Amino acid sequence: MTPVIVFGTLSVHAIDFNRINVIRLIHINDTNKMIKISQLQQNIFEVMLEKRVSRSSEIHEELFGLGNNLSLVSVKRALSKMVELKLLTVAGSGRSTSYNINNIARVFFDTDAKKYIAVEPDKRFGSNKYNFGFFAEFPKDIFNVGETEILDQATKNYHLKTKNLSNIVEEKELLRLIIELSWKSSKIEGNTYTLLDTEKLIMDKKEAKGHDREEAIMILNHKDAFNFVRDNSKEFKTLTLANLEKLHSILVKDMGVDFGIRNRIVGVTGSKYQPLDNKYQITEAIKDLSGAISRAKNPYTKAVLALVGIGYIQPFEDGNKRTGRLMANALLLSHGFAPLSYRSIEESDYREAMLVFYEINSVVPFKKIFIGQYKFAANNYAVK
Repeated sequence: MTPVIVFGTLSVHAIDFNRINVIRLIHINDTNKMIKISQLQQNIFEVMLEKRVSRSSEIHEELFGLGNNLSLVSVKRALSKMVELKLLTVAGSGRSTSYNINNIARVFFDTDAKKYIAVEPDKRFGSNKYNFGFFAEFPKDIFNVGETEILDQATKNYHLKTKNLSNIVEEKELLRLIIELSWKSSKIEGNTYTLLDTEKLIMDKKEAKGHDREEAIMILNHKDAFNFVRDNSKEFKTLTLANLEKLHSILVKDMGVDFGIRNRIVGVTGSKYQPLDNKYQITEAIKDLSGAISRAKNPYTKAVLALVGIGYIQPFEDGNKRTGRLMANALLLSHGFAPLSYRSIEESDYREAMLVFYEINSVVPFKKIFIGQYKFAANNYAVK
């Protein structure tokens, strides 16, 4: 049986949105009562997002065009069931009735990130606007049972590995993690330092020849930021405006970036998504994100929320994704979990997963990345 994804009182088995002949099941109110999700209901999600249709007649027309020989009555019946399951919201009545995909359904919408991003930004079916209310409705847990078991086993192995570390071993492990994190997180932002260059910079304070001074500063700021969150882990049980701004200020120090919540409009390269453009709304969005992280059931969900949420809000004029990565580590460390280095990630996969979240609000591509990176970190580092 497919593992269950739990969110509040509603838990959904991982839905495959590809057109294959399968049936998924849903638990309601954590009872043993099972409700089947048909292939038709799965296809409706795709049509509503891709074709931007909301009325039953429009949905029926699009499905019929895809080769689904269905009656309008069948489509309406499926829509009613999806409303009952709180996967769709409904507005109006009679012929004016319209349907919209619930935020919960958006979170778990599974799509091929590489295929989606291959389409030109203006031709993608995702939204270009900030989704108000999204974090207030974000599920408390984004991981299904099988995924949680994988993550928990990795954490267990990590705890066993770090239980009786000598000071010498711990110092070496900490330095290795800092070097690899500083290198890869900077590389994701376009930094051209190699791993060896980064090691020499951090250990011997030798800048690589032929590189901008700013690249060295970016890497050294990562080192300082990680040491700060590790030394002050009690201050990072959740995200706050204060610890977020402090962390950002360390990461962009001496890089010509203004501290504090931005007053300028920013854009996202390679995306039509337009972040919020005024300080008041940005501050409110951070409060919403903080609330979602505080409500999250486990540190894994908290970390993923920080990773995607800070990038989505874009609270600062620059350095947002870097801040998200370090905030995720701060949350993990504060709960005694393994910090991430992102060493084995493909930069393109990371960027594509982030863009899917910006435009669709789906966490599925990034969740897969997080699981792989967490397993890697727990198995390869011994840093408390």
